Order: sequence, then C-alpha cells, then structure tokens
Amino acid sequence: MNEQEPIILHGVMSPNVVKVAIMLEELELPYVLQHVALFKGEQFTPEFRKLNPLGKVPVIEDPALGKPLAESGAILIWLAEKHGKFLPAQSPDRYEVLQWLMVQMAGIGPMLGQYTHFRLLPEGAEPYALGRYAAMAKRLYQLLEDRVADRKWIAGDAYSIADIATFPWAEYLERHGLAIDSYPAMKRWREAIADRPAVLRAKARIVREFAGPSATTMTAATSSDLDRFFGRTDEVPVQDFTSVKRMS
Repeated sequence: MNEQEPIILHGVMSPNVVKVAIMLEELELPYVLQHVALFKGEQFTPEFRKLNPLGKVPVIEDPALGKPLAESGAILIWLAEKHGKFLPAQSPDRYEVLQWLMVQMAGIGPMLGQYTHFRLLPEGAEPYALGRYAAMAKRLYQLLEDRVADRKWIAGDAYSIADIATFPWAEYLERHGLAIDSYPAMKRWREAIADRPAVLRAKARIVREFAGPSATTMTAATSSDLDRFFGRTDEVPVQDFTSVKRMS
C-alpha cells in the first residue's frame, strides 16, 4: 500500500464520524466511506473487532499509518500532525486546541450523547436521567456560547481540530429542543463553519452514502438487535427504544 491510496472511513451518520469526514475534506484527501450496520451488530464481528476491539465507529484505515486507528480525537490529531494543518506546532495555542478537543471528547460528546439516548425513551420513563442530562446539555451549550462570545474560533487564533470536533455536536442543539437564537454567538460560529466548502462536501457525502443503509438497518431492527445495540443484558432493565425505528 502507498500514500496515494484512499483512506477508508468506517462509520455511520453520527457526529463523531462527520467530524472525521470534515477533516478529510478540509485536507482534500481521497477517502472511501464504509457503512457499518450497527443495528445488525456488524461492529461486533471478528472482522470489525480487528479494526477496533471496542466495537465502535469511526475507524480509519490510512495507508500512511499502516494500521487501523479508532477514536475520533486520535484520528483528528493523527491527520493534523501528518499533514501539518489545523493543529498549531509547539506553542501555547497548540495546547489550547488540544484542551478544547479534550473538552469535546470527554464532556460535550458523552453528555450530549447520553441526553440523546434518554430522550429516545417514552416520556416519564427515566425522569432523573433525562433531567440530569438535560441540565448537563444546557450547561455545555452555554459553555460554547460563552467561549465564542468574544472570539471567532474555539481555541487559538485559527480554525482548528477543536472546531471540527465540536461543530457536529453543536448542531444537536435544536434536536435537543433548544432555540439557536438564544445562543447568538454559537449561531455565528456554527454558520461560519457550516458555510465552509469542505464541511458542505462532507455532510452531503455522508448523507448521500450513509442515509439509505442507515434507514434500512434501523427500520429492520428487531428487539434482539436493539438489545445488542444498546448493550442490554439481564442486568439492565428493559426499556422501550422503539422510537429509534421512527427516526429513519
């Protein structure tokens, strides 16, 4: 294999996959999208576990690296360092970018993901969990609003992997029942990123190549498929996640 071969991006229509696609488009690298049928358990097959033992997307296969790489933050750092873009060299700005990348990876992504998870349940099913993650989501959205209130980008003086990583999650605000007009600074920041040609290309391609397969596997998901997807075992109380199928 050589560096001229395309990178393979394994994933679905999720923020963590979208951020990697944005990075690939920003770097103008050739890549192939490979859909992973999560609701059919493809992420748990021996073949996929060789790519990522944790059984999660995204994963890239980059000929320049020579081995699979998982975890979207690690992927962004690898690509940024390999190609010398969107992550400053040794400087205070570099570590500010990495700090805010970690905020997304450790806080924004997990907390907004949990809020999304519990919003799938019937009303009143898990009031404490829903209330807890609703409060965390609002706190994190306000954090982003405050962060970009007097600056163009999240970290440093330039658009970086901190912005790339956070943007797809920030687009969940309306999905979480909040009004973007209540977050004027974040609205401006989001629009600046959304209008970038690379972002437009990445999002269009993800929809074009992943929307159909994702909808097919979601609507065909059985109860056992949903159990496997959500990690339900005899130790986990049964809940009604059939609303997932209505999202397709």
